[in-house]
Amino acid sequence: MLVALDGTVLLVAQPSLQRDLGADVAQVQWTSTGYLLAVAALLVIAGRLGDRYGHRRLLFVGVLGFAAASAGIALAPGVGWVIGLRAVQGVFGALLQPATLALLRLAYPADRLGAPVAIRTSAIGVAAAAGPVLGGVLVAHWGWRAVFVINVPIALAIAAITLSVRAPAPRPRTGSQRLNLTGAALLATALAVLVHTLVGVPEHGWTAAPTLLGLVAAAGIAVVFVAHERRTAHPIVPPAVARSVPVTASMAILLLTTGGMFGALFVTTFFLQDVLGLDPLACGLRVLPLTALMILGAPVAGAALRRCGPRRTAFTGVVLVVLGLAGLSRLGPTSGWAVTGVAFAVLGAGFATVMVTATGTVVGDAPPGYAGVVGGLKQTAMNVGPAFGIAVAASVMLLKASAAEPLAVGATPATSAPVMAPALMALAALAALGLLPASLLPHGRATARDVTRTEAPPQTPLLERRRG
Repeated sequence: MLVALDGTVLLVAQPSLQRDLGADVAQVQWTSTGYLLAVAALLVIAGRLGDRYGHRRLLFVGVLGFAAASAGIALAPGVGWVIGLRAVQGVFGALLQPATLALLRLAYPADRLGAPVAIRTSAIGVAAAAGPVLGGVLVAHWGWRAVFVINVPIALAIAAITLSVRAPAPRPRTGSQRLNLTGAALLATALAVLVHTLVGVPEHGWTAAPTLLGLVAAAGIAVVFVAHERRTAHPIVPPAVARSVPVTASMAILLLTTGGMFGALFVTTFFLQDVLGLDPLACGLRVLPLTALMILGAPVAGAALRRCGPRRTAFTGVVLVVLGLAGLSRLGPTSGWAVTGVAFAVLGAGFATVMVTATGTVVGDAPPGYAGVVGGLKQTAMNVGPAFGIAVAASVMLLKASAAEPLAVGATPATSAPVMAPALMALAALAALGLLPASLLPHGRATARDVTRTEAPPQTPLLERRRG
């Protein structure tokens, strides 16, 4: 919730930060990119550290570090300091995110994870909805620095709660818990290069040299990482996790649907402000049904997961996401509140369903002692997905805008709107690919016994093939 609030509040504060510090657009972008790179690169490693040293300890260190970095940003004398401290903030953000999921796994058996995961999803939705409003009030009255000051008391309160709550002890597991530094460095580098490349796609395009070189470099480092993981006795991603069909399928669903939804938010921001001429506040109100259905839909999704099982629930969620994106692609200059609201509501309901199902399945299927690694993998998918979705949406928009260049001089809302529709349909197609991994999820309700059975190394491959 703290991380979600910080991200949405910052979006409102960036224009004020740019004016106050005399920063250019690229520097302002790096206040977000630097954070994203640090988080995406370190989430799996942070989860591995939590499995070794304790998730409550990592959560405590993470929130205190997040608070300290936030305080430093609030006092930063220049934009360079903001960028550097945002990267530091991302490091501590990576420490605390997998820990929350791992602690849920320790506190609840696999067949009862639906409800707590739904509450977590609703809390994220509340934070995302409150962020722009809270950010607007803080920036209007006290300036952009206030949005970082507000993180400090929230983080300290979470730290106090972390100390006061006794987390269940993790179940012991066989094998060494030694951290493989070479594997950690390779994984962090591959993820950082991939995310940095995807973030640059809207500026350079998919076929430009920086993009192609970045993708080739990320793929090459990933190949080296996989080869190293197969040879080492202490892999970052243990074989029991890497071979788990429910875990890999859930991460693929999250990657695709998160890309679709955040890509759509990127596109519709242009539509609502440039086509419909709405100001930022009115734009936020139009998107409110998405957040409302995320909050209200999460408990319903948790109940559906317990009743219908992961496969059916995930299928339903992906279909709703696709329908929501397709509905948004039909919007035009004359679209009113009702049409826009319904499309965003369907998208929010679908995304909440996917979030609850995939998160519950990923964390519930974690072999004992590896909940942190699995939580880190899940959060990585949710950080890479938005960068991928925005890259897809931006490239389609640029392609269509280039094809309609003769009309650019006399562009009107009526001629601009068609540029948005193909991008949204491309995102709908991207999200629809999530139906393939959804078909690999367990059909029935997962049980703690199913999860425990994956602990025995000799039986894991056979069991995973059966479960797939």
